[in-house]
Amino acid sequence: QVQLAESGGGSVQTGGSLSLSCAATGYTASRHCMAWFRQAPGKEREGVAFIRNGDLSSTYYANSVLGRFTIAQDNAKNTLYLHMYRLKPEDTATYYCAAGLCADYDVLSRYRYDYWGQGTQVTVAS
Repeated sequence: QVQLAESGGGSVQTGGSLSLSCAATGYTASRHCMAWFRQAPGKEREGVAFIRNGDLSSTYYANSVLGRFTIAQDNAKNTLYLHMYRLKPEDTATYYCAAGLCADYDVLSRYRYDYWGQGTQVTVAS
């Protein structure tokens, strides 16, 4: 079974940068796709970034983070990354790593994913 564990969360100022990591076990690149989600208090969990089979050419981002966030995957290290730049207060949330069987649509829907990490907190101070 796939198991995920996020790390790298912290507190930064508006405009700052932060990188998150997700250690994955039981992940099969040929079958699974991975994504980052986030959830703020009182809000639903939303998809942030997606990657298909660890292929950097097959990624998708939410409009709210497009151009500011970059997803990457290192299969040799079994690690998923989320590099965040020009952070805004609205980026404050618990960030989750997710994995599931690949799909061609709704890639940022939480219902596409079967495995989740425990989350790591990102706080952007204004």
